Amino acid sequence: MHDTVEWQALGAHREALDGVHLRELFGGDSNRGERLVAETDGLLLDYSKNRLTEETMELLAALADRAGLRHRVEAMFGGEPVNTTENRPAWHVALRQPNPPPEVRAEFDHMAEFAAEARSGRWQSVVNIGIGGSDLGPAMATAALGAFADTDLDVRFLSNIDGAHFREVTQGLDPARTLFIVVSKTFTTTETLTNATTARAWVADAVGAEAVGSHFAAVTASPNKAQDFGIDAESTFAMWDWVGGRYSLASAAGLSLMIAVGPDAFDDVLAGMHHIDEHYRTAPWAENLPALLGLVGIWNRNFWGWPTYAVLPYSQELALFPACIQQLDMESSGKSVQADGAPAVTATGPVVWGQPGTNGQHAFHQLLHQGTDIVPVEFIGFCRPNYSHIEHHDQLMANLLAQAEALAFGAPDAGDPHRSFPGNRPSTVLLADQLTPRTLGQLVALYEHKVFTQATVWGINPFDQWGVELGKTLATDIAAELARTADPNPARDSSTQSLINRFLAHR
Repeated sequence: MHDTVEWQALGAHREALDGVHLRELFGGDSNRGERLVAETDGLLLDYSKNRLTEETMELLAALADRAGLRHRVEAMFGGEPVNTTENRPAWHVALRQPNPPPEVRAEFDHMAEFAAEARSGRWQSVVNIGIGGSDLGPAMATAALGAFADTDLDVRFLSNIDGAHFREVTQGLDPARTLFIVVSKTFTTTETLTNATTARAWVADAVGAEAVGSHFAAVTASPNKAQDFGIDAESTFAMWDWVGGRYSLASAAGLSLMIAVGPDAFDDVLAGMHHIDEHYRTAPWAENLPALLGLVGIWNRNFWGWPTYAVLPYSQELALFPACIQQLDMESSGKSVQADGAPAVTATGPVVWGQPGTNGQHAFHQLLHQGTDIVPVEFIGFCRPNYSHIEHHDQLMANLLAQAEALAFGAPDAGDPHRSFPGNRPSTVLLADQLTPRTLGQLVALYEHKVFTQATVWGINPFDQWGVELGKTLATDIAAELARTADPNPARDSSTQSLINRFLAHR
């Protein structure tokens, strides 16, 4: 794309904006903050505080057309094998359709029956065992929708292979009243199976080995392996190879969420996702929230050269949302090879990070306002809270609005350079009415399609993650050596071998 007329036009346009301050852009256009916005179904995207103009957005829309974004969107929605390196569809949008494929509808019905039983009082606690997309999405959503959850049921999430996490998650739980849901597409993930095996022994010690099977359910594309582990077929739920882990919240991987909030609220999450799906598929680029968010991301990453952005939800309920988007974006976009196998010729995935406001203001906002690096920010806020302490929410939202204002316009102080704020630092605000199941679904789908937009322009495949595999393979070899079931590898580098030797000497 870097050698197209559209890309070159954006480069020239960027040079023309060099030195133009956001103060000038707003000062010369009193309606800018009302015009550089887009809205759908109660979700507002305000991108006016980025270093861009309406001409910028027209040029970015032309770039999207040159990249064939509309065709790529239709290919994904049509179930074509857009995951080219694995030759399969990335058809997660099918999960959110009002009339999904029959096998999906049957699985949702099975989930609803299972969730109803789990919520009937049989269990005091439910522990989801998974990692990556089998943990982050459901964990984030369950925390986000705590106001809609069954308060008599304690739903927890176990992911890290560190035994301290197992101890922390099971602390205070009654093994006789605890259900474990093992989520693993292949049912071979080391972290998940290690934790599941420990959980099985924990239950067996308390209630006897013969009762263990009734305490486990599985979500997997390998049901035979789940049954070999001891999980009943009736408690096993399907995953499909056309749904990637980080896109799987709307699948049976969300069973723990459905148990926490109930099938009706889970359906509302799917409805919010579907609304954004259809909006992305049909709205023109100038009104299309996911496309706009992605194109502004391209502008900031490739034309201003900013290598990172922060996701800052002003909502404690969304405390895990930055980590969820970090996985979605960095695992999808962290590629230096294009889909056709050629080296990437432009910068691709940015570094994504963040935490909820106002905590972050007392941690890293100093750098955001006065540091030498510019970090674009995506703020997320809500007009109404899910609690009764309105004065708290007013203060929270006052801080969000003030931070975006301060980043954009700064505060020059000629008398003291230490108190001078340069401003001209970009931010985007996503403002919704209230954090509900439907709204959460909208936000998740919004970022999924943002990532797809950017990947299309960059020419990369956002649906594989080969970079995860090498370290896992090497870890298996080293684990065998640590267990003394394998000899040291004579080809291993001296640093790694020395560290292994020290670990074995001091374990």
